[in-house]
Amino acid sequence: MDEEIGPAARQDQWKSYCRTISLLAFQSFGVVYGDLSTSPLYVFKSALSGRLNNYRDETTIFGLLSLIFWTLTLLPLLKYIIIVLSADDNGEGGTFALYSLLCRHAKFSLLPNQQSADEELSTYYQPGGVGGTAISSPFKRFLEKHKKLRTCLLLFVLFGACMVIGDGVFTPAISVLSAISGLKDPASGGIPDGWVVFIACVVLVGLFALQHRGTHRVAFMFAPIVVVWLLSIGSIGIYNIIRWNPRICLALSPHFVVKFFKITGKDGWLSLGGVLLAMTGTEAMFADLGHFTAASIRLAFVGAIYPCLVLQYMGQAAYLSRHTSHVEDSFYQSVPRPLFWPVFVIATLAAVVGSQSIISATFSIVKQCLSLGCFPRVKVVHTSRWIRGQIYIPEINWILMVLCLAVTLGFRDTTVIGNAYGLACITVMFVTTWLMALVIIFVWQKNILLALLFVVVFGSIEGVYLSASVIKVPQGGWAPIALAFVFMLVMYVWHYGTRRKYLFDLQNKVSMKWILTLGPSLGIVRVPGIGLIYTELVTGVPSIFSHFVTNLPAFHQVLVFVCVKSVPVPYVPADERYLIGRIGPREYRMYRCIVRYGYKDVQKDDENFENHLVMSIAKFIQMEAEEATSSGSYESSEGRMAVIHTQDTTGTGLVMRNSNEEAAGTSLTRSSRSETLRSLQSIYEQESGGLSRRRRVRFDIAEEERIDPQVRDELADLLDAKEAGVTYIIGHSYVKARKNSNFLKTFAIDYAYSFLRKNCRGPAVALHIPHISLVEVGMIYYV
Repeated sequence: MDEEIGPAARQDQWKSYCRTISLLAFQSFGVVYGDLSTSPLYVFKSALSGRLNNYRDETTIFGLLSLIFWTLTLLPLLKYIIIVLSADDNGEGGTFALYSLLCRHAKFSLLPNQQSADEELSTYYQPGGVGGTAISSPFKRFLEKHKKLRTCLLLFVLFGACMVIGDGVFTPAISVLSAISGLKDPASGGIPDGWVVFIACVVLVGLFALQHRGTHRVAFMFAPIVVVWLLSIGSIGIYNIIRWNPRICLALSPHFVVKFFKITGKDGWLSLGGVLLAMTGTEAMFADLGHFTAASIRLAFVGAIYPCLVLQYMGQAAYLSRHTSHVEDSFYQSVPRPLFWPVFVIATLAAVVGSQSIISATFSIVKQCLSLGCFPRVKVVHTSRWIRGQIYIPEINWILMVLCLAVTLGFRDTTVIGNAYGLACITVMFVTTWLMALVIIFVWQKNILLALLFVVVFGSIEGVYLSASVIKVPQGGWAPIALAFVFMLVMYVWHYGTRRKYLFDLQNKVSMKWILTLGPSLGIVRVPGIGLIYTELVTGVPSIFSHFVTNLPAFHQVLVFVCVKSVPVPYVPADERYLIGRIGPREYRMYRCIVRYGYKDVQKDDENFENHLVMSIAKFIQMEAEEATSSGSYESSEGRMAVIHTQDTTGTGLVMRNSNEEAAGTSLTRSSRSETLRSLQSIYEQESGGLSRRRRVRFDIAEEERIDPQVRDELADLLDAKEAGVTYIIGHSYVKARKNSNFLKTFAIDYAYSFLRKNCRGPAVALHIPHISLVEVGMIYYV
């Protein structure tokens, strides 16, 4: 194809690509980099607090600047921009993206309903990657063999995810409080601490109230603010370097780091908890990758973020080297007096923006946890019609706001909040380092020595910072640990209860032998209509079916067992979403439909689901008949499933028409419902508002196509059932621990898991099942 494209076309493509990358890079300032760019507000204050107060001299200031410079260079620039951003999962980033990659290239996943057909998805393996040619190694077999190790890996990932949620609490608190604290400056009149905290809380409430507007709109509103902020701090940095101490440029030499630790010793090591605040927000570059592209994030960082931050830290250090007593408010003190109020306003706005990056990342992390069965069902709102992956979660937004206000009102001091924030930040980075080492081995299939080198270089640096942060647990560092413990307990209890419930279904599913013994009529009255029985099983008939039959010995003319499941890929293409199969012989009219979603897909209220389902089953019937004709025999296979492309309606043997198209003689099906039932439904829909506005469609068998008589009969039965109506049957389950269970399991299932199930969204709501057609079957699960 490249040969057919001329030089002019290539140039146009390149210009278009550059414009797109530049636009995304501009937007990334408002979503990704707000947090990282506001770090100068509090880094020097936090680093020089505590015992380092006794070393307020030029050598110490030079050493701190050198530490900050090399920290920014080695971790955000070298580790994340150059290496980690290359480990994206089909354009998605974050802790769970790395875990998803690992689960697809090695058998690490604890999700029980995975199928070999999932590996045939076009998004399952990376474009241009190693595909399914994974090399088996003793290390890989060792990890796959021991379930406890796989459980530990999941817990490790959940711990990192919980720390990201912790970041979503501490980032807004420290950013906004640090910016508003400029009002305490004596040169500007100053206000009491209580008013500073109150104003910060008002700003935080406004920030969280904006989140429902969506990432796309927020990005365009906030990006100019961050750009102006970066230009301001960069210019002020240059001014301070020239005016106060041009020799500060020498501090970029690593020699001053060595000199710093020789002088300060243990006290210098303790100050690292403040130094690491210079790279807070770095994880957002990776976690928010799905909102932009790796190229745009790299362009923004290298072109603006890195140079402006380095210039600001150099300028602030140059000012402090001449005014060592101004440590408590070094940023605002270093701002020239005529520029104080403009800088204060833009700093406050930038702090609000800084909080946006980690809030967006928190929404993404929670959505991924939800999809992988590690978080209770919550409402996920897709905020952009054109850009997928941009979401808003109301429950999480308000929980973050309450926790953020509690932290601000409880600690009231940026140094203490900084201790908590630093620990959460470095923990997430440490988790990412170890997961990256596994990705290098199992996904990139590089030598294990390369992975060890990655861990030794970056893990040792982060380990030193982590050790310094752990020392400050009594001074605020306990807060992220407590938050992580609570969220991790919620996640693991939900995952454990969900998995035990699935295993109960798996062990108690109805055998095909039992189905076959019932005979073609199943020994039960078949009523008109399609019955959709929702289950988590991907094989076999769930126990809810036998329970339903026992209590109500009549069910629908066509039965479809529907499984809506998550696959460890970010997105499942719409054409590959449906897997259709048959249960039992053809005359039973029983089918299986597996609907697959990625961990970044948002399940919308799709009113066309029923139509897609009918078209998919019709296409499966035609495909099956064609295969039987070519092979000369037809055999029903329980495990046989076929991917049905819902966008392609050819080969179904059906014609779709609007309900008002009632051409005489064209319809081969008529409603089986009585006039009374139809009138009742009409009255109900009129009373139910939006339901009556759904577009109604009808299906007819195409007359011009030559269709096998058996296939025509089966399609006619399917359309008769569709005309009669669709009923959604779902289990209303009660999960209980067995009587012989130990205390821990009993508490986890009977109390913790039960509480979470009662206070999260119901499965019918999460699956967007219309209440007019819903039937719930009570089931007790003894796990």
